[in-house]
Amino acid sequence: MERKDMALLTDFYELTMMYGFWKKGRENRRVCFEYFFRELPPHNGFALFAGLDQVLAFINNFSFTDEDLRYLRQVGLPDEFLAYLRSFRLEIDLWAVPEGTVVFPYEPLVRVEGPLASAQLLEAFLLNALNYPTLVATKAARICYAAEGDPVLEFGLRRAQGPDGGVTGSRAAYIGGCVGTSNALAGQIYGIPVKGTHAHSWVMSFDSELEAFRAYIEIFPENPVLLVDTYDPLTSGIPNAVKVFKEFREKGLPLRGAIRLDSGDLAKLSKEAWRLFREAGFEDPLIVASNELEEDLIADLKRQQAKVNSWGVGTHLITARDHPALGGVYKIVAVQNGQAWEPKIKISGNISKITDPGRKQVVRYYLPSGAPLADVLYLENEAIQTGEVRAYDRENLFKEERFAAGSGKPLLQKLVEKGKVLPPPESLEAVRERALANLAALPGEYRRLRYPQTYSVLLSPGAANVKRELLTEAGFFGRR
Repeated sequence: MERKDMALLTDFYELTMMYGFWKKGRENRRVCFEYFFRELPPHNGFALFAGLDQVLAFINNFSFTDEDLRYLRQVGLPDEFLAYLRSFRLEIDLWAVPEGTVVFPYEPLVRVEGPLASAQLLEAFLLNALNYPTLVATKAARICYAAEGDPVLEFGLRRAQGPDGGVTGSRAAYIGGCVGTSNALAGQIYGIPVKGTHAHSWVMSFDSELEAFRAYIEIFPENPVLLVDTYDPLTSGIPNAVKVFKEFREKGLPLRGAIRLDSGDLAKLSKEAWRLFREAGFEDPLIVASNELEEDLIADLKRQQAKVNSWGVGTHLITARDHPALGGVYKIVAVQNGQAWEPKIKISGNISKITDPGRKQVVRYYLPSGAPLADVLYLENEAIQTGEVRAYDRENLFKEERFAAGSGKPLLQKLVEKGKVLPPPESLEAVRERALANLAALPGEYRRLRYPQTYSVLLSPGAANVKRELLTEAGFFGRR
């Protein structure tokens, strides 16, 4: 989706800081920022990185329009600064983990280097563009895991946070494993398969449920799915659906019996529907369930041996209802002085909020099976270890960990140079295929829905040493 004329989609203080940098002649000082998140949503063992397409489009199309500049004059920014903004571009270099990669807390997923004005101004949009899609893609991956291979459809548009949330969420859910969406605009923009049945109003607009079902199949004979809970599904909806599918079969239309359940006891109703369809000679009926579904309820229905074999998930997916915000942050980690980079650290009384200083690369190590073993954060240009790997805990910097591994794989790839996007944009299908491959390779202990194992994200010897030195200089280790 094109991101044009969106320079003002930022927090106002980004613009006032930018003015301050310009006023003090610091706007071109080169800096390095990194994007990461500190915590996974509750009960999650991983996240699935998404939303990078929006960031690249924003950078590629960035400029202040005449209308933008008129508004900024109204809110008090001076004309001489606005003249600077007229030709301003985001002249940054950007590295990122490929979209669709499984990721974990504290590792830099995006690294931005460039003039201070450009790198700072990108903050608010980047956070907005990455936090929500990553959250929804992760939620979709969990829901699909609970569905145990059954197709999951994203039905979230009407409960999404506005039109943009609906479209962005549909794309993210498709990356996370959903096979289609109800959102026609997302289908048009991204090529996501669009799916749907009909509403209760279809049935209620006819004189009888039987008439409504017959009309629907007559008009849509290709793979129709009938919604059977407008009235009583046990005494009316399911028996009437079976009857109508039999009628069309007798007319020579070999349809697969297919219904959707949108309320009631989904386990009980699906078993009864399965039984009635099988007795009527439909060997493999399609039974779609919807109605406030999420991963725990789907897993519970699976344990109850419900006969549902397709799932429509809306509200809980598109809003990530149990944890509706990912706490991604964008922090400065280094400033260039001459030709050298000076690492920077943010210190906090909350140890988890102390940042990891220096320009870094994420290196992923794998087991012989191809499953990820651990991620190590290396300083840029630090030698990557092979064989026996030494690394350090992020918080207890004196705790050394060792593990045996083959060659590590750097994850951050350069995608933008001096404000120009380098490779052509990836197709959504390529991103989705990467996501599914990453998820398939992730061991079950990190994917389980409750009490997942914590994946190791460690500091290299060089990164740990720099962090120790800066904390020592700040007197951190002497604090009580």
